[in-house]
Amino acid sequence: MKIEISSEKHLHYAEEIKQEMADSAKVRGTGIAQRTVEFLCQKMLEGSAVLAIEEDGRWAGFCYLSAWSDGEFVANSGMIVSPNFRKRGVAKMMKAKVFELSRIKFPEAKIFSLTTGLAVMKINSDLGYQPVTYSEITKDETFWEGCKSCVNYDVLKSKNRENCLCTAMLYSPSKEKTLFNSNYTKNTKDEEKCSVGI
Repeated sequence: MKIEISSEKHLHYAEEIKQEMADSAKVRGTGIAQRTVEFLCQKMLEGSAVLAIEEDGRWAGFCYLSAWSDGEFVANSGMIVSPNFRKRGVAKMMKAKVFELSRIKFPEAKIFSLTTGLAVMKINSDLGYQPVTYSEITKDETFWEGCKSCVNYDVLKSKNRENCLCTAMLYSPSKEKTLFNSNYTKNTKDEEKCSVGI
């Protein structure tokens, strides 16, 4: 399996990825913000996404990055793993790649993630993220607009965006630790009972 930075050649996967995001949200009954095919294609064309591709050409996973607050923050979002490839370390490999891509494109930015998944939290923790309050991540209104498609948006709104069911996690370059420590790179099979980290 290859973990690839997105390009035009990946556009034909967008519809299937969008559908899997919707299906996973229904199965899990938890918050997964929905994205349009046009949005996913835009991320692919920008080279702002990573995909896991099986040798036979099937997509196995997808994740993208977005910059917020004039590049002060970067979010690694939309992680989805195809059901046929779960529990094989795909999420961990993609998360490492999108994290690396974020550091290359925005070396001074703080990188954050919102997720309901314990497996994604562990992956984030291994990469150097720390749990934080929502006050420590972007205030960019456009980012929060993206939460409107999530089933838990009313919870977020009722709490004045101070918290929700997702845990906020933040990586700060000023508190940088070893990018890929030996413990992280050796463990590739203990991660995913869930498929999506927002």
